[in-house]
Amino acid sequence: MMSSDGPLACGQLQHLTKGLSDAIIAVDNTEFHIHKIILCNCSPYFGALFLRWSNPDQRVYVIRGLAAHLMRLIVDFAYTGTVSVTEDNVKELLIAADEFNMIAIVQTCCTFLTEQLRPENCVGIWQFTRNYYVPQLQLEAYQYILYHFEDVAASHELRWLSVQDLCDILDRDDLIVKKENTVFQAVLHWIAHAPRERGRNLAVLLARVRLALTSEEFISVNVLTNQMVQNNSKCLDMVGFATRVIRHMKANSVSGFCNLVARPRLPSAILLAIGGWSGVNPTQCIEAYDIHANSWVSLLDNMDQPRAYCGAAFLNNAIYCLGGFDGTEYYNTVSRFDLNTRTWHKVAPMHFRRCYVSVTVLNGCIYAIGGHDGRVRLETAEYYTPETNQWTLIASMQEQRSDASCTTLNDKVYICGGFNGNESLQTAEYYSPETNQWMATAPMSCRRSGIGVIGHGSLVYAVGGYDGDDRLASAEAYDPQTDTWIMLPPMQCPRSNFGIEVVEDCLFVAGGYNGVSTTNLVEYYDLKLGTWSAANDMRISRSALSCCVMSGLPNIAQYTMLRNDLPLLFLEDDTVDMEDEV
Repeated sequence: MMSSDGPLACGQLQHLTKGLSDAIIAVDNTEFHIHKIILCNCSPYFGALFLRWSNPDQRVYVIRGLAAHLMRLIVDFAYTGTVSVTEDNVKELLIAADEFNMIAIVQTCCTFLTEQLRPENCVGIWQFTRNYYVPQLQLEAYQYILYHFEDVAASHELRWLSVQDLCDILDRDDLIVKKENTVFQAVLHWIAHAPRERGRNLAVLLARVRLALTSEEFISVNVLTNQMVQNNSKCLDMVGFATRVIRHMKANSVSGFCNLVARPRLPSAILLAIGGWSGVNPTQCIEAYDIHANSWVSLLDNMDQPRAYCGAAFLNNAIYCLGGFDGTEYYNTVSRFDLNTRTWHKVAPMHFRRCYVSVTVLNGCIYAIGGHDGRVRLETAEYYTPETNQWTLIASMQEQRSDASCTTLNDKVYICGGFNGNESLQTAEYYSPETNQWMATAPMSCRRSGIGVIGHGSLVYAVGGYDGDDRLASAEAYDPQTDTWIMLPPMQCPRSNFGIEVVEDCLFVAGGYNGVSTTNLVEYYDLKLGTWSAANDMRISRSALSCCVMSGLPNIAQYTMLRNDLPLLFLEDDTVDMEDEV
C-alpha cells in the first residue's frame, strides 16, 4: 500500500469547508461537495468540465461509469496531494486517473505496479499497459518478462501471450535464459494450454528457438521424441538443420554465429577482469567476458589508474576498485565506476592502505579485509556503506592475512588462506556481522597463498594458490554445516593470484601466475557436472587481477560481443527457411 498523510485529512477539510463549496460531483448515488478551483488545479479534465462542457451556473455534475470509492480517492488527492494505492484498487485507480488526466496519480500507480512485478503477474501488467499511455511501466513490465523469462515460462502467465507476442519475445537477443532448452520447453508449455488451436503454431515458434545452442542429446531426448515435432515436416527439417550446425560448431570450435539458429542470447551476467600485472607493469585494463559467446571484450572504460593486487566489487549498478599497488604506492583509495553514466569517481578512502586485499559484498556493504600496507601484513577489516560514503572498522581477524581471498555465504564473510609475512596459511575463518566476531573454521587441506575463494549454493570453494613450494591446481569446498573440507577435481592449470567468480552456475578462474609466467588462460568448473573445461583466453596475460560479476543491467549489451559481429554461418545445401512468418 502506498500512501502519505497530509496535515489535514480530506474528509475533515471538506467538512470544515462544505458551506464554501461551489459544486457537487455525483457518482454512483454519492455526492462529493468540492471546490472547482481545487479540482481544476490538479486535472485539466475538471477544468474543461467546469468551464467548457457545462453551464456557468451549474452546481451538480454527474459522472457516470465510476465507482464512488475511486472518486473518493481522486477527491482526496485533489485536497491533500496524497493517494492510497493498494493491490485491490491500483488498476481501477490508474484507469480513472488516466481518464481524468491526473498524471501524478498515474505515476504513483505505475510506481506501485513496478514494485509489484512478479513472474506471476508481469504478463498481465504488461498487457494492461498497452491500453494506456504509461510507457515507462510498459517498458519495465516487458523487460521484467525478458529478464525473468525462466520463471515466467514456468508460470501460468505465459499462456496469456498471443502467438505474435511470444514470437516477438523469442526473437530477442536480450531474452535472458541460461540455456536455450528453456525456450523450447516454454513453447511446449504455451501450446499445452490450448493444444488443438495453438499446436498449429509449432513451426513458426520452433523457428525462433535457437536449437543449435542446445545439444544433440537434448534434441534427441526432448525434441525428436515430441509427437507434434514428429508429425510436422517443417519442424523435422529445422531440427535436422540445427543438428548439422551443432556438429559444424564442434568441429570448428565455434561458440555461435550471427544466424538466428546459433545466435547466442545475451548473458544474465558479465564477468569482469580488472587490473593486475601484465608484463612488467600494473595495468588499468578491464576486460568483459560474455559467457554465451565465449568471448572477451576489452572495455574502453578502463580504470582511472593502474592497479594490481586490488579488490573489485559490483554493487548498486556500479563497480568499485579498492586499494592495490601501482609499483610504487600502496593505495587506500577507492574508485567507483557508474555503469549508467560510464564515469569514474573517487569515493571515501579506506582507513588503511591495502595491497593484496580481500574484498566481498554483504547486505549492501563492501568489505575490505587484510592486505599489506607497505610495511606489515594486516589483520584489520572494514566495510563501506554507499548511502553514507563511509568506511567503518570491524573486529580484526584472528591472524594477519595478505594474498587471501574472501566471499560471503549465509550472511557471513569467509576468508581463507593468505600469507602472514612468514608462511602461506592453511587456516580459514568467518565473520558474523551480528556478533562482530571472527571464528575459526576447520583448516584447508593445504597451505594456500594467492588463493581464489568464492561462495555458491551451500559451499565455500577454495581454489589454487601457492603452498610455499609450488603453484597449485587443487581445489576443495567447505561445508559450514559439517565444518569439513571436500576435495574437488583439480584445475587444468596451476595458478595463484588469479581472478575468481561464478557466472550461471560455473566457477570461472582467469589469469594468474603459473610458476613461470603470468597467463591469460581461463577455465571454469561446472558446479552441476563437477568438471573443469577451458574457456576462451583473455586478450592479455595478467596476474594479481580482480574479478567481479555485474548483472541486472538494462544496457548489458554494451559489455558483450555484438551479435551482428559474429561470423555468418554457411553450410552446403542449406534449404531451411528460419524466418517463417506468423
